[in-house]
Amino acid sequence: MLYIERWKANLIVVICVLGLLYALPNVLGAETVAWMQKHLPSFMPTQTVNLGLDLRGGSHLLLEVDVKEVIGEQMQGLLEQTRTDLRKEKVGYTDLALRDEGLTFKLTDTANSDKAREVLLQSDPKLSIAETNGVFTVKMKEEQILARESAAMEQSIEIVRRRIDETGTREPSIQKQGDARILVQLPGLDDPGRIKKLLGQTAKLSFRLVDESASADPQGRLPVGTERLPSAEEAGRSWVVQKRVMVSGDTLEDAQLSFDNGGAPCVSFRFAAQGARRFGDATAANVGRLFAIVLDGKVISAPVIREPIFGGSGIISGHFTTESAHDLALLLRAGALPAPIKVIEERTIGPGLGADSIKAGTYACIVGMVLVMISVVVCYGLFGIFANIALLINMALIFAALSFLQATLTLPGIAGIVLTIGMAVDANVLIFERMREESRLGRAVIPALDAGYKRALSSIMDANITTLIAAFLLFTFGSGTIKGFAVTLSIGIITSIFSAVMVSHLIIVWWTQIKKPKELPI
Repeated sequence: MLYIERWKANLIVVICVLGLLYALPNVLGAETVAWMQKHLPSFMPTQTVNLGLDLRGGSHLLLEVDVKEVIGEQMQGLLEQTRTDLRKEKVGYTDLALRDEGLTFKLTDTANSDKAREVLLQSDPKLSIAETNGVFTVKMKEEQILARESAAMEQSIEIVRRRIDETGTREPSIQKQGDARILVQLPGLDDPGRIKKLLGQTAKLSFRLVDESASADPQGRLPVGTERLPSAEEAGRSWVVQKRVMVSGDTLEDAQLSFDNGGAPCVSFRFAAQGARRFGDATAANVGRLFAIVLDGKVISAPVIREPIFGGSGIISGHFTTESAHDLALLLRAGALPAPIKVIEERTIGPGLGADSIKAGTYACIVGMVLVMISVVVCYGLFGIFANIALLINMALIFAALSFLQATLTLPGIAGIVLTIGMAVDANVLIFERMREESRLGRAVIPALDAGYKRALSSIMDANITTLIAAFLLFTFGSGTIKGFAVTLSIGIITSIFSAVMVSHLIIVWWTQIKKPKELPI
């Protein structure tokens, strides 16, 4: 018998009402939505569908991460560690250098071969070590290199995301593309200059001691364990600093724009517990010496340590503007990139093109829906009207789901919605045709209606599940706009099954209970 339990009927009505409420902000004006978001409680539906780059306009950046730099830094660190460890263990060597992505050196006494090998394995047990007549060649294994490059990419994507979020840019799309590239799409941003500058800086901060005796002679030979770095403030000036990092910027907990006693912009910073302890020990042991603040290989400033700083806080001062100090604080908060990044492709899409796409997509949806609705009414009469009500609710549910999930709607996404319109009605066509067939076989109204829903359900589920699998594969293996199409198609399939099978079913049940028809009005 044609019947729906009360709890199911109530659940269907609740879902439809919630769908209409969540879809409503999308048809209201921007000012009305802004007022709702400001004054209504957070649990109220006030979100709208995010528009993608092709609809809203904005900037498209393709970044390339120099993952090989990570391996180079790793090998440079291994060289410094090996030099220190061999000297500590009193193992004589000559010609220690990096060659062909490997570390090589020659022992002065081949009797120390086993001891040298033990020293190398202590620094990293996974290293590949080869020896020929006291000449060692040390390399990272292929799986180590791949693992470090993959980790560098993941860290780069996360830090790019943090930096962009810190600028207040809404709804950015940040995706990995290939092995060493990151695709960044920024809807609504038509001047990506500042973003490019922020993303182009590695922002590796370190605190090192200045070798004042070597710095006094710019042409002199550098002592072992030091290097000459240019000044970020004074053109032509350089500083000789120790290669050993006293405190790394990795341990920073916070950084903010601030102003010194003279009102000049500066950056105040605070270390986490571990960094604060190292900073305090370093300043306590070197009172009276110059302490260089190094950012991306340039010395920002080199103040004198006048007294130990145990609080873990400090100030970076220099020739900053308010904006440059704010951006430096932003970079330090977001963290350092593990490898340099460069922009290899840049496109800016004007909002006019996006407006044209929205207009064309809207027309396509409206025309497609009107034609489908007219066809259904012509073919099925009153039941066609019921199917159209379910179709309108289906559209509301699609936009409600996109708003609730804060998904990004692109032009291919609109194509997915248009495709869903036809698929939603197709389910009703299967049901109504089955009802006609049962009626021709001589069944009464109620059994024919009941059989129409029960016997058409398997065909509906088969067709929609097959399409859902295709959408899942598109989402899994596709990228960018292909994923947008897959998302809207998947949501549309789920909502169309609900609207065709549940909503139209409920409407017909109510109609039969009220009218008690003697024959099908199809």
